[in-house]
Amino acid sequence: MVGAAAAVVSTLTVLLTPGAAHAAPDDTIVLPVRDALAALAVQDEDRTGYERTKFRHWVDADRDGCNTRSEVLIEEAVTAPQRGANCALTGGSWYSPYDDTYFTRARALDHLVPLAEAWDSGASAWTAAERQAYANDLDDSRALIAVSATSNRSKADQDPTTWQPPATGYRCTYATDWVAIKTRWTLAVDLAEQTAIAGILDTCPNAPIEVTRAR
Repeated sequence: MVGAAAAVVSTLTVLLTPGAAHAAPDDTIVLPVRDALAALAVQDEDRTGYERTKFRHWVDADRDGCNTRSEVLIEEAVTAPQRGANCALTGGSWYSPYDDTYFTRARALDHLVPLAEAWDSGASAWTAAERQAYANDLDDSRALIAVSATSNRSKADQDPTTWQPPATGYRCTYATDWVAIKTRWTLAVDLAEQTAIAGILDTCPNAPIEVTRAR
């Protein structure tokens, strides 16, 4: 029993060190967000060869008739929509944390870390299957979120260097979740991005993030 307890403590110690950012797929990492940011690789971004179609998205992975987009909209609805043929959604309402508004036209679903940003930060070297998994990540609720069409268009493929949520009260969550998703998928940050995120986090609690590595 003592040996087992010691092993658990040892595991937790590893998970709570910056070196845990180099964990293997399916490992769980727990780190203060500022340590997690410091653990991300820093490298210049390169968009050479990027095409959105290289990330196959909105697939129906569980073959229940609803694709990824519909699954997230159903899960995040404030008022549940009606589900019709081929999982067509009608009615319902949603909350957009980016701009602190409610909306009823379920059109915009945002990759918190955009597909183009993922490509720039390492996904260009991934397999097609890995990019599909990233584009349809339902295993981490921070990866895909329902947002207003206005905020989705405003953000586009920008990172925190040039875009932050208009709702200032959400910015700590946004920066923390950005670091979590980059950690989950072993994506890099560029220096300007790292500096911008650090600037946001300086005004936020150094909250721990818990991430299961996807790759």
